Amino acid sequence: MAKQEEVTVPIFSSLESVYGEGSQLQEAKTRFHVLTAKFNQLFGATPQLFARSPGRVNLIGEHVDYEGYSVLPMAIRQDTIVAIRKREGQSQLRIANVNGKYSMCTYPADPHQEIDLKNHKWGHYFICAYKGFHEYAKSKGVNIGSPVGLDVIVDGVVPTGSGLSSSAAFVCSSTIAIMAVFGQNFEKRELAQFTSECEQHIGTQSGGMDQAISIMAKPGFAKLIDFNPVRATDVKLPDCGSFVVAHSLAESQKAVTAAKNFNKRVVECRLASLRLFLMWRVLCVSFAGDHGSSDPLLAVKEYLKEEPYTPEEIEKIVEEKLPSILNNDPTSLAVLNAATHFKLHQRAAHVYSEARRVHGFKDTVYSNLSDEEKLKKLGDLMNGSHYSCSVLYECSCPELEELVQVSRENGALGARLTGAGWGGCAVALVKESGVSQFISVVKEKYYKKRIEKGVVKEEDMELYLFASKPSRLQVFSSYIEVSELFLLEFYSNNKTKFSYMEGLDKLITSYVNEQLMRHEESFKEIPPRDGKRCGAEIED
Repeated sequence: MAKQEEVTVPIFSSLESVYGEGSQLQEAKTRFHVLTAKFNQLFGATPQLFARSPGRVNLIGEHVDYEGYSVLPMAIRQDTIVAIRKREGQSQLRIANVNGKYSMCTYPADPHQEIDLKNHKWGHYFICAYKGFHEYAKSKGVNIGSPVGLDVIVDGVVPTGSGLSSSAAFVCSSTIAIMAVFGQNFEKRELAQFTSECEQHIGTQSGGMDQAISIMAKPGFAKLIDFNPVRATDVKLPDCGSFVVAHSLAESQKAVTAAKNFNKRVVECRLASLRLFLMWRVLCVSFAGDHGSSDPLLAVKEYLKEEPYTPEEIEKIVEEKLPSILNNDPTSLAVLNAATHFKLHQRAAHVYSEARRVHGFKDTVYSNLSDEEKLKKLGDLMNGSHYSCSVLYECSCPELEELVQVSRENGALGARLTGAGWGGCAVALVKESGVSQFISVVKEKYYKKRIEKGVVKEEDMELYLFASKPSRLQVFSSYIEVSELFLLEFYSNNKTKFSYMEGLDKLITSYVNEQLMRHEESFKEIPPRDGKRCGAEIED
């Protein structure tokens, strides 16, 4: 049997095949009716096909996917649907939205166009998909032919800025719609690879978790997703527990604030990697012997000071200018222009500790503990993750802190921010028997005052506070199901590679291999001395 990531995107021809029976099917029929009617109204034709991709909630493993570490998300029911039709002989992309909040965007049918990052538009995410698909098809030698016009309407019910990956749901569904309308069908792992790269056209240096779970999702399971290459392992969550997702109502504008928030954390992790790499011989030869451990957290404590580093300090340590270190990447240069200091100790400490919590979560699920003990330990891991995100990675906000506290004080065994942070959602682990009561209390203690102030409408609360069990993504061209996504591989183009098994831990390796690509003669692979390993692999 082919591995899940090697399967191509399947096609369905009925909503029943996708949504099953019951209320979810009736809701879907209404949405598709409205979407089709809107398409006909705007463009005078019916769509050729639809594509659907879900959002996701990350249970644990925040801000570690772009460092190559494992994550543990699950797909949710909320999704984005894209209706599309080719317009032969035309040269314009027309992108509309069912939500009147978003005006129609038009772009040339030019796969080489640059995205104006200074003028952020919602339609840019479709262009990310459009560019990415054409780039990948060209790399595969697939002849798509001359550019043609496309008419598109989007219907998304993943709340924007929620930390539930509305942007990835949009990019994934758009990519699959474009792929299908041009008569192509790539393997899921291929789709995952270039889709994760697609979203980077918007200016965020994100990893591939969001796309991976969107495509790899499986009914009834969360997924442990490993990278380099992508692998997805089913994680069956305890039946006696449920996850409740709650929106803080503070919108996280990841792309707009990237230089000061998200991308800055990526840069800080890379600089921490470099600082530790420069201590590599010390770490290998003497650190483990002197300390009786090769724990990377001990190395962080030893070699990265807690006080922030100035750009000048880092340049003095590495004997190279920061723009050069960061390959003069435009998004990284934007970070350097905005930053006055970098917290390397805190960011590296978060990455290492969070990576361990992910595997601790998986191991707990499959342990011999009682269900009660499992839930308690899973909750403790979630609480530890939130502390690390809030204090070490500093990606929380006052609203999230309040929401997490309200959750813990009213029945949650564990609660944490989920997604990029700086707004968006929290996720809480609650006993299945107490879900309804928990939702009622959180609504009363967190949302009531915000409803009264007009921040959110009472009738919209189901979008912002809901219980969730693992769901699955489906996409269609009649109806195409997408089951998994793949993270971009750090090492696919490297001629020379440091191996994890030869000692360098993942955080350092990601930096070193980037440098190898730039300066093949500058770094030589150094074998471990006396059989000792440096750094530490996070154990599966």
